[in-house]
Amino acid sequence: MEQLSRSAGTVRPGGRTARVRAAVLEATQDELVEHGFHGLTMDQVAARAGVGKTTVYRRWGSPAGLVTDLMTELADQSSPHADTGSIEGDLRANALAVCEAVNDGRLGTTFQAMIAAATSDRQAANALRDFYARRIEEWAGVVDLAVQRGELPKGTDALELIRAVSAPLYYRLVVTREPVTPQVAEHSVRRALAAARAGAFIP
Repeated sequence: MEQLSRSAGTVRPGGRTARVRAAVLEATQDELVEHGFHGLTMDQVAARAGVGKTTVYRRWGSPAGLVTDLMTELADQSSPHADTGSIEGDLRANALAVCEAVNDGRLGTTFQAMIAAATSDRQAANALRDFYARRIEEWAGVVDLAVQRGELPKGTDALELIRAVSAPLYYRLVVTREPVTPQVAEHSVRRALAAARAGAFIP
């Protein structure tokens, strides 16, 4: 969830089908930000996007279908992992990007709405899990590179290390509702990196 466009569907060129999808996904994100997942309706998204209701129902089927496609689009728009030349720099880039994303008025609210929806809707939960799986897999590459450079021990679980960097940030965001600051991000990186260097992420 890092280095994302703040709005879905705003950067893809294409024909009428692509334009309709972009408009619908942007409207979906607008509605999600304003009303949350449980206030998301197909009719309101169609009206906001300026497209026919039958088009929205036929292509997406349900509000869960809309948010699933929205999360796919946000993942598609995400930037590749950083390559600063050191694992410390790369993990810092990841943590600070997460910090920026969750504090962004539009994007952060989108993810909070999705996290809330995931507690009660299986399809929303699947969409959120798939999004994070793609992003964690992308950033795991920096750990693999660090192992090759000798910065981390062989056998380090790349996926678990990336999760460990961002987990404290999401805990503050969702559970304790404390501020997620750059300082918090920096501390998370230092703790996760110290554990990784000590072999804590070797299964």
